[in-house]
Amino acid sequence: MDTQEWLCPLKTARQKKRLVKADRDKKLMRLEKRRLDLWQQRRLLPPTPLKHPYQRGWKRFFVLREDLKYDAKALFYEALLAKINTVEYHYDKAFKQRKRRRKRYQYTSRLQLLQEISAYSWDSNHLELTEEEKACFSCVETYHVETRCRVIKYVFSEPWRYRLKIAPHMITHVRTLDIDIERELAYIEDHIANHNLGPRINTLAHGAGYSWKRWAGERSKHINKIKNIPRYSSKETYLVLDI
Repeated sequence: MDTQEWLCPLKTARQKKRLVKADRDKKLMRLEKRRLDLWQQRRLLPPTPLKHPYQRGWKRFFVLREDLKYDAKALFYEALLAKINTVEYHYDKAFKQRKRRRKRYQYTSRLQLLQEISAYSWDSNHLELTEEEKACFSCVETYHVETRCRVIKYVFSEPWRYRLKIAPHMITHVRTLDIDIERELAYIEDHIANHNLGPRINTLAHGAGYSWKRWAGERSKHINKIKNIPRYSSKETYLVLDI
């Protein structure tokens, strides 16, 4: 009897291997989904307040200057500061970092700036800035040394309105630990690490391809300015281009 006449034809060796691989990938995706769920559950656990809070280093952040608190637009700049403020933590109140210069170690002050908004965040308006608040920023174009590309960012135009303030960093709450969540999460992490499943899970979840163009953009020397110009365009169209 010919195998083509069977109601359920036999699978080839290649099809069997593909089915085994597909079933393994589905198990890995279920494992990754369970790990993400456990991370989310651990993240949503309410913090536990401490009976005796303690200090752990210092924190430095921006506040509105004292002479501007009674200004007519004080509330406006305080609301804007809540969106672009930055906080740094350090064990020393002086906020100095150790650097080596000319074979000697010196302590220099750490530079802290207000938050600089990237072009993507500016277009998508992640910070939910109003039109009046956007008018307080200026567009600055810099050169990124590592990617060798031009980077556009938006910087606050009047940083003199704020000053740095140093305050004790008090620990008042601690993270709550769930034994069941930690035990299952540790089992999944050990299983992935022992069998080297991380690369395959990353490929299934985020794709195999990676290109620096995704976040850095195309380099200026590789941009073809006549690429999208129609073939039968006038000569003036090409003369306008700076090639």
